[in-house]
Amino acid sequence: MSEILLKANQLSKNYGKVKAVTNLSFEIRKGSVYGILGPNGSGKSTTLGIVLSVVNASSGNFEWFEGALDTQKALKKVGAIIERPNFYPYMSARENLELVCLIKEIPNSAIEKALKEVGLEDRSEDLFSTFSLGMKQRLAIASALLNDPEILILDEPTNGLDPQGIHQIRVLIQYIASKGTTILLASHLLDEVEKVCDQVIILQKGKSIYSGSVQEMGKSGAYLLVGAIDIEQLTAHIKQSQNFEILGKEGSFLKIKTNHSPESINKYFSEQGIFLTHLSSHQKRLEELFLEITNA
Repeated sequence: MSEILLKANQLSKNYGKVKAVTNLSFEIRKGSVYGILGPNGSGKSTTLGIVLSVVNASSGNFEWFEGALDTQKALKKVGAIIERPNFYPYMSARENLELVCLIKEIPNSAIEKALKEVGLEDRSEDLFSTFSLGMKQRLAIASALLNDPEILILDEPTNGLDPQGIHQIRVLIQYIASKGTTILLASHLLDEVEKVCDQVIILQKGKSIYSGSVQEMGKSGAYLLVGAIDIEQLTAHIKQSQNFEILGKEGSFLKIKTNHSPESINKYFSEQGIFLTHLSSHQKRLEELFLEITNA
């Protein structure tokens, strides 16, 4: 089991009568890309603010790196962008990063590597005001990479970008993750989480309603369509069995859920004297599952 970089336990945050986050617990382990997914107002940004110590929790607690470091020291090993980058428009990309280095007490020697990682080394002397929105976001990610963080935290990293900018940021996130940096990103876009994350925490009204791998979430939507010469006999047998769950009907076929393979199911029913005329496996799209989970 990989190292736990961040552990949150029963985090809650109230703004007066508004409960932004309620009893939220999760673990972020080294080497994965995590997505906190939920609609606007679900508590994503508040959660990131709490673990980055810019928002005080009303209750609960969290620890970085299994408590080996206090929060202040731990955050020096974290890179984060939780607001729109606030760079100076009439300074170059390099000059803006030099200022970040000065504030964070990081040597300027880190700038070249960070610019190269985000693909802006050829634009390092250009003014920030001349950058596209996508380039501005890539420069922000470069600033978060200056301290060579163990974990990179991004809040809505593709917000407001055009399709090309969105694609560039997603490719960049995958590239950074491939080099071993753990990533935690918040997004309201299912497509974003599906394409770049392997773990997901789904929030609704400040509460976690799903936590696990994106792959397992997809598997939970797998189902079979089965048909038989005697559909009533098939239905009665399935209802009596603990190995199957009837999800409904699709045309003349039964829609069922089971952990068994199609091959073993065909053999099983033939042994019961039930001969299937149709057996096919299907997978719900992640969007359908997300809508079901959030009751949207």
